[in-house]
Amino acid sequence: MTTVSASVHAGQVTSFRSVISEWKAVIGYAVIALVALVVFGLRTESGVSTSFAISRSVDALQVPTFSVPAQPVTLTLSVILFALTGYQAWAKLRGAAVGVWLPIAFGVTFMAALLTWAGAGRENTNVAVTGMLVSGVFLAVPLVFGSMAGTLCERSGVVNIAIEGQLLGGAFLAAVVASVTNNAYVGMLAAPIAGALVGALLALFAVRYWVDQIVVGVVLNVLVIGMTSFLFSTVLSDNTDLNQAGAQIGAQGGVVIQSLPIPLLSDIPILGPVLFDQNALVYIMYAIVIVFQIMLFKSRWGLRVRAVGEHPKAADTVGIKVNRTRVRNTILGGAIAGLGGAFFTVASGLAFSKEMTAGKGYIALAAMILGRWNPKGALLAALLFGFADALRIQLGVIGSAIPSQFLAMLPYLATIFAVAGLVGRSRPPAAENIPYKK
Repeated sequence: MTTVSASVHAGQVTSFRSVISEWKAVIGYAVIALVALVVFGLRTESGVSTSFAISRSVDALQVPTFSVPAQPVTLTLSVILFALTGYQAWAKLRGAAVGVWLPIAFGVTFMAALLTWAGAGRENTNVAVTGMLVSGVFLAVPLVFGSMAGTLCERSGVVNIAIEGQLLGGAFLAAVVASVTNNAYVGMLAAPIAGALVGALLALFAVRYWVDQIVVGVVLNVLVIGMTSFLFSTVLSDNTDLNQAGAQIGAQGGVVIQSLPIPLLSDIPILGPVLFDQNALVYIMYAIVIVFQIMLFKSRWGLRVRAVGEHPKAADTVGIKVNRTRVRNTILGGAIAGLGGAFFTVASGLAFSKEMTAGKGYIALAAMILGRWNPKGALLAALLFGFADALRIQLGVIGSAIPSQFLAMLPYLATIFAVAGLVGRSRPPAAENIPYKK
């Protein structure tokens, strides 16, 4: 009798755990929506308002600042969060797939509620909407490049955990080359070389020697962090002319990567400054996302890459060189991540410093997962994480009561929610991290 009771109890526990696992996305959404309702909606003082500034002082077209009643808006946004949670539950019951738009919409709605609550009742303080969006796009640049690199590699069956090292290597080489040549654009063009070298090492051990790809990626990250820290402490510290900030380069006559506004388009309120008044690296990012989206899903090359990542043996039988495709994609992905590393130095006008990527490579991996290994989805997810980082800055500017330490956690909390499966189940390419042995 005791054995039977124990078996029944174990079965109940297993059943409960399976239910939690299956419905964790819905449960996570519901918890976050409840927090938004209780903290932002019900605890916002009634009768106060939040002011939003759409235009910046430098914008050609000025949109007047406006105010909204804080409590009704936060309550409305909380209801929207519950509605999105209900849609997620409905889709789960029907077995329907939910696109990346749902977690993006949920995240944007939550951030809007947080901003409205934080800015409520603050006189002479406006929430700078356009400025925050511009910062969000700019801060998302390394995440987009990193997620594109991860997508390209994993679609061919190679897990690229080494994005962090590729970003850091690109940042280092960009700073050194820009300082030596006195030209930030030359430094930006040199950044992919460092990323490609890290990608080549990953391809060598993962494809040629069949070493576990996740282990190799982590080791390469540690290797690049160690090498750049050593060179920074020994070479760059003793030769400051090899590691100049963008302002110093410009003062000596070089070219600093700066904003390149597109005529007419950059004057459009909100969208103009956000999309069409950025630097060259951002425009390159647009082009790479568009090209990859088309090439991966609308070309023969993309079909072969996806075949190698899903069923390499079948791809081999029709004449596709599986390992050669993986090596090429891994090196190309590393070069793209290295180009994204230029964001930290020459694109931001900063000198190189130790571990300045601060885990952005891992956030890029989360963006890739949230984007379902799709360039378009990865772009949206990276923008969400970039806006979370910009939200941290904006909350600090308006003097939010939230501790600064918690604000610094925002992008990483969003990453945890993504990789924990709270955004829905994602299916990676079937053959990733599986060496192809003929």
